[in-house]
Amino acid sequence: MNAPSYRRIAVLDIGKTNAKVVVLDSGTGAEIAVLKRPNIAIKTGPYPHYDIEALWSFALDALKNLAREPGFDAISITTHGAAAALIDEDGRLAMPVIDYEHEYPQEIRDAYTRLRPSFDETFSPRLPMGLNVGAQLHYQKTAFPEEFARVADILTYAQYWAARLTGVAANELTSLGCHTDLWNPKVGSYSSLVDRLGLRDLMAPIRSAFDALGSVLPDIAAELGLAAPVPVYCGIHDSNASLLPHLVHREAPFAVVSTGTWVISFGVGGDLDHLDPKRDALANVDAYGRAVPSSRFMGGREFEILSAEIGNVDEKEAQAAIGAVIAKGMMLLPNIAPGSGPFPDKATRWVGAEEASPEERHAAACLYLALMTDACLGLIGAKGPVIVEGPFALNEIYLKLLAALVGREVLALPGTTGTSQGAALLTGIRPVSGSETQFPPADIQGLAAYRHRWYAAME
Repeated sequence: MNAPSYRRIAVLDIGKTNAKVVVLDSGTGAEIAVLKRPNIAIKTGPYPHYDIEALWSFALDALKNLAREPGFDAISITTHGAAAALIDEDGRLAMPVIDYEHEYPQEIRDAYTRLRPSFDETFSPRLPMGLNVGAQLHYQKTAFPEEFARVADILTYAQYWAARLTGVAANELTSLGCHTDLWNPKVGSYSSLVDRLGLRDLMAPIRSAFDALGSVLPDIAAELGLAAPVPVYCGIHDSNASLLPHLVHREAPFAVVSTGTWVISFGVGGDLDHLDPKRDALANVDAYGRAVPSSRFMGGREFEILSAEIGNVDEKEAQAAIGAVIAKGMMLLPNIAPGSGPFPDKATRWVGAEEASPEERHAAACLYLALMTDACLGLIGAKGPVIVEGPFALNEIYLKLLAALVGREVLALPGTTGTSQGAALLTGIRPVSGSETQFPPADIQGLAAYRHRWYAAME
């Protein structure tokens, strides 16, 4: 049977910082319409949580507007990881969807650490806050037993939105396999934690990211003004959505650096044998269920903080300042966002920046991001070209520095994000190669010595 052919696909894309609905043209791969809003957590209630109803209202309003113009004939979904929805028997949320940046009481954290499986089983490191979904579920079950007793189904986050649109409950591998502690990627099944927490009977059935779960429910379709049934696809974890187009048409080995709130590096064609869980190296699971060596740091959040501190700069002057920054030994040390990344125990500080101009600080910040990305790629033994997607694909200073540091070609895929294009591929459309900018490795004077001093300054 031939795959269905869709002209336009609407993608519900809920990131940690922003939520958006995008319509993509299947023939060109172009985003022909985008509507978005900030994703703001609610700090009141039992714990900080996402404003699910505000996101739902936004999604419905956006889909309604986009159904009129330019129109769409399928829906796909992608969301950030480290989130799960707890559903009661009526299909409503039994508990709020917890914000993964919430930190739990020490005694609950300690109890979870004793329960969780080893890294050798899950390839999921012990992460702070609620970045392990298993830690979220343990916290919710331990601290709120009466509310948790009402839970009938546990859904990974992208699949929660698919369930609201179709009424079909599902879980999916990329979301189960993104440092949740719930998945054993080597054997392709739930980890021992699921039974230790007594959750197996609550986990919704696992479906492929490529499955059409069903059409938009009739009452929602009427509200959106849909003239014909519109299928909804199961959905995918956002970083894996960025990875998917490259899995379709590139030969391993290569690396993909997916940038957003998090900068996540995938070493396609690598192995799992040398990953260091203490440095935020782990295995993700791709859309086909295969384990992929990965590493990450919160680079988008960090650059946002730095940019607010530094203020507006002239990009050309900042690029010209790189040589002076390297020569003076001006540097920014990790971590701006503490507790994760390749140097989780380090506290950020500037070196030699007392008299620096805003352009020099901006250049040093880009150099910091390139050094952090280089460290992440080294941790996963990445080989071959490095493909950069998302906002950092527009940062020419970062891209040139990264190419020089890794000594391999860097390919930048400009655009808001690769997540929407990847999610659209779940519907069976053919990938369309977008424009890419090549950054060959250049010899930047003093950079190798600077990199050595940067590491030494952390000691």
